[in-house]
Amino acid sequence: MSNAPADQLTSVLAAGNSLNLSVAQQLFVIALCALTAFISHMALAVFNDGVRPFMLDFIQGRTTRSATTAVSFGLSAGFIFGLGAPMALASGVLNPWLLFLPTDILGLLAPKKWLAPLLGAGWGAVVVFGLNGANDIAHDLPVDFLTAMQEMSTPILFLFTLFPVLAVTKQFGRLRGGVVGVIELALVVMTMKLWPDVFPGAIAMAVGVLFLIGFAVQKDLRARQAERAAAAKDPQPEPEAAGGAADDPMASLFSASAARLRKYLPLFMVLGAGVCVLAQMKIFGGGEATSFLIAKGQYAEAAQVDFYRVFGFVPLIATTALASGAYGIAGFTLVYPIGYLLPNPVLAAVVGAAVFAIEVLALSYIGKVLGKLPSVRDSSEHLRSAISEALGLAILFGSLMAANAMGGGLGILIVGGLYLLNEAMGRPVVKMAAAPAAVIVGGVLLNLLYWVDLFTPIKG
Repeated sequence: MSNAPADQLTSVLAAGNSLNLSVAQQLFVIALCALTAFISHMALAVFNDGVRPFMLDFIQGRTTRSATTAVSFGLSAGFIFGLGAPMALASGVLNPWLLFLPTDILGLLAPKKWLAPLLGAGWGAVVVFGLNGANDIAHDLPVDFLTAMQEMSTPILFLFTLFPVLAVTKQFGRLRGGVVGVIELALVVMTMKLWPDVFPGAIAMAVGVLFLIGFAVQKDLRARQAERAAAAKDPQPEPEAAGGAADDPMASLFSASAARLRKYLPLFMVLGAGVCVLAQMKIFGGGEATSFLIAKGQYAEAAQVDFYRVFGFVPLIATTALASGAYGIAGFTLVYPIGYLLPNPVLAAVVGAAVFAIEVLALSYIGKVLGKLPSVRDSSEHLRSAISEALGLAILFGSLMAANAMGGGLGILIVGGLYLLNEAMGRPVVKMAAAPAAVIVGGVLLNLLYWVDLFTPIKG
């Protein structure tokens, strides 16, 4: 079978992985970074899902701004420098780890409201003006590790296709997981044979996610039917709790958090418009696989991939937002796939604002619905876990391919050794970001070895 899709992707990336932004796009990115830093300063939203649970103590004054900033930095730094920057350099496409994680930190760090947007704008300027400079310098080195990092694209795109299979297997067992795996493999082979210009995993992922949701909904419906049957056989009046739901501390907290977010609805609408326009500009990818699809110009496939990710993150974002009073910078991330598909920035701004308005207004309702669908809620957790596992393997394998491309066995020794050392040291760099960071460090070391005449770059 022809390997045309992978070869085509590599050639496209090799031809144009520099970040070529117009002046309008540069100014827009800077303005959006200023806005996200300001919103983070106000503790209204952060991008890092791990930071959001800590925001309640900050909002209620039980912890300091500096302590919250330290938490944000500790949870975000590895992703910024180990994943966000390498992915942007390899694909030539911006990503949320590079843009929004730093503005989380800078917004929380700023002691004054007016300073937060200035710091955010400064970071945006560093990205739009500095990334191309770093790209040009790296490409001029004897060992061009950025071109080598484009080897990561194929394993990321193809192994990402398997995340629904992993999620089905974990939640519903080996048999159903095996069946879905065989179906996905058949669909990938069929797509490569019949539609060579289409991303081979597109149809397979759609079917896999539909199977997962179908199994979860079926399980919840059966559980509800069993509960009704049991209640009909032995009706028992529910004792009324003193004070009712109003005295439920979680219900009270969720209600207060939802009301706090609704108070700032116009600001969230501006944020939604900004993120959607950024996606519409085709200079931004919401995920690892998406970045390479955007770089290739496969916007429909990129929208499909990011749409599937939404199912894994809606329950997490909704519950943490209701529990903490801080939303996600990208909301439920629906504005990503919508933005990729819209024809112009004006329409993207209108639609993005509307989507964020609906999301913020519907938070309480979404929280209640998720409470009644435990299997669907569990599916989202399995999806997130499966996405992390599939991408973890893909990024590690792709990083070793990059190491081989830039340094052969010595490159693999350095990059693989740095990755293993990070594991042995208790992961000072988060696992997902460790391998790409090791490629960059390995590339620098190989260049140093070349300059002292201890290494000859691989030709090709």
